[in-house]
Amino acid sequence: MADIILETHHLTKEFKGFTAVNDVNLQVERGHIHALIGPNGAGKTTCFNLLTKFLVPTSGKILFNGRDITAAQPAQIARQGIIRSFQISAVFPHLSVMQNVRIGLQRAMGTSFHFWKNESTLDSLNDRAMQLLAEVDLTEFADTVTLDLPYGRKRALEIATTLAMDPELMLLDEPTQGMGHEDVSRVTALIKKVAAGRTILMVEHNMSVVSGICDKISVLQRGAILAEGNYAEVSTNAQVMEAYMGSSAGALEGAH
Repeated sequence: MADIILETHHLTKEFKGFTAVNDVNLQVERGHIHALIGPNGAGKTTCFNLLTKFLVPTSGKILFNGRDITAAQPAQIARQGIIRSFQISAVFPHLSVMQNVRIGLQRAMGTSFHFWKNESTLDSLNDRAMQLLAEVDLTEFADTVTLDLPYGRKRALEIATTLAMDPELMLLDEPTQGMGHEDVSRVTALIKKVAAGRTILMVEHNMSVVSGICDKISVLQRGAILAEGNYAEVSTNAQVMEAYMGSSAGALEGAH
């Protein structure tokens, strides 16, 4: 039997008569990279906001490791091990790349942001910070002021700060959005690399990004799950192809 780390039962979110997420039953298997994809306006981000408790569901349940977290606060689920990339990826632009990762490490250690302490007291975190930077190919940028990082490298830093929180489940919200082809390839490869021994749920609209790295793909359309399966199953599904024709046909074709 599959080891399910996160599941939803009939998850629904309505906004004044508009149903943004409609009766979604999602099962994320431990150790998998699972993508939530769909055309623009399909309800992907709303679904993510429900899972990370930035929105309260109208009805339905969310279970993490078998525990009902439907009523939990965002900080509570973060402490349980669900970390969303943007929650801590509001990277500090005027700190160095290394200092940003160290802040993520401090939070995980429960040392409540020792901003007021002498910097030398935080040197014990340097080795772990450098390990994380090596994991996301940012070693050479350790002393770079974050503001000066290229966009794709900033997204890699966001992944490093997320990893610093030692997540049991990483949620990545459109990790390649706004990137050129070279950066998309680099970040896609990076996600595959850091997924070893971890579980990742990612929102993406581009099927070419998820084609090579995802174990399972759930396709949303108008807030409901249209299809589920691996890339081969989903990309040849007639309903999925039709859903993508209007807005992202190129994404579907380019992924073959």
